[in-house]
Amino acid sequence: MIKIKEVFLLIIFFLFNITLYAQTKKKYERKLFFPDLDNYKTLLTDFHQHTVFSDGLVWPTIRVEEAVKDGLDAISLTDHLEYQPFSKDVPNPDRNRVYIVAKDFTDRINKTVDKKLIIINGQEITRSMPPGHINAIFLDDANKLLHPDDSLKGIEEANKQNAFVFWNHPGWPAQRSDGIAKLDDFHRYLIDKNLLHGIEVVNELYYSEEALDIALKHNLTIMGTSDIHGLIDWLFKVPDDNESENKNLPGHRPITMVFAKSKDKKSIKEALFEGRTAVFYNEMLIGKEEYLKPLIEKCLVINNVNNLNLSYSEDGESSIKKIEIENISDAPFFLKNLSDFTFETNSDIITIYPNSKHTIAVRTKGNSLNELKFEVLNGIIAPKKYTKISLIVK
Repeated sequence: MIKIKEVFLLIIFFLFNITLYAQTKKKYERKLFFPDLDNYKTLLTDFHQHTVFSDGLVWPTIRVEEAVKDGLDAISLTDHLEYQPFSKDVPNPDRNRVYIVAKDFTDRINKTVDKKLIIINGQEITRSMPPGHINAIFLDDANKLLHPDDSLKGIEEANKQNAFVFWNHPGWPAQRSDGIAKLDDFHRYLIDKNLLHGIEVVNELYYSEEALDIALKHNLTIMGTSDIHGLIDWLFKVPDDNESENKNLPGHRPITMVFAKSKDKKSIKEALFEGRTAVFYNEMLIGKEEYLKPLIEKCLVINNVNNLNLSYSEDGESSIKKIEIENISDAPFFLKNLSDFTFETNSDIITIYPNSKHTIAVRTKGNSLNELKFEVLNGIIAPKKYTKISLIVK
């Protein structure tokens, strides 16, 4: 027979664990969201981050906690292979160690959260220009990439391990004084030999239109990363839930959306090599139109279509329709009307904020209203070129 004291202790233990679970869930509430495409899952990633294992300012576990808070699906901690400024305090003879520490912590965190995080082994090959800084992810052994006297051998070794290799901040002013991304002969060689697979068009706080042009012309995968060294919240001014000055437009890190067949390392890697990505940062969505257009059309949902009630109308039923458009994503959309219809209550340019609804009144002129066509002014598919969408009106 269980004693009263034992029952009391069991109750206390149960309540403690419930409270701990609730606190853990509350700790990880800030998340980004974008819908899946018809044939692919939309996975949110950041494949360029730093820790104290090179020149970052935090332990790897902090990067994991930040990623879980942001609702990311996969990350890579890509510390510098050659640059180790904290080596006296954090000796780092094994360049895989940051991955091991992060993976162990993630395995424990994943037991307490609904959305599981994937950790991918990666490192940053850190050289002067050319080639500049190069990230390699999906590594088997990062130590084999360390060739201080040869810029090419580390990249070749990454490819021997079937890693995904991309060029970091190609317009970085510390290496390009004019801030303009451009190809050197070294980069052309890497592209010709299929040793380079992607390029950052967004790095940290900056967008490079020239890098996007290089990506499109040379079929390199479009990437956007935080390149974070300090804290995500401080650098990108991510607001607390109760402190946001503008809840419609929260600060956030740059992310690469990977359109993968499933949520696992193999599918993410396949999608990256196939170039199925888009970047979201600072109110911009950047990517190839074949992926950006269907993504935005999934984000914007027409919920209600009603006749505008005109009690003063003398010439029959109103041909003005009230249409409610809902944005189910965490990106704002700036839309320019391309339809023949005009709007009763708006100009031709409308803004639909994240996770909100916007109602427009459309003058149909007695014609059938089957779709609304827009140019998405923050949906960038090439330098100075923006994607166009069609929203079906049911």
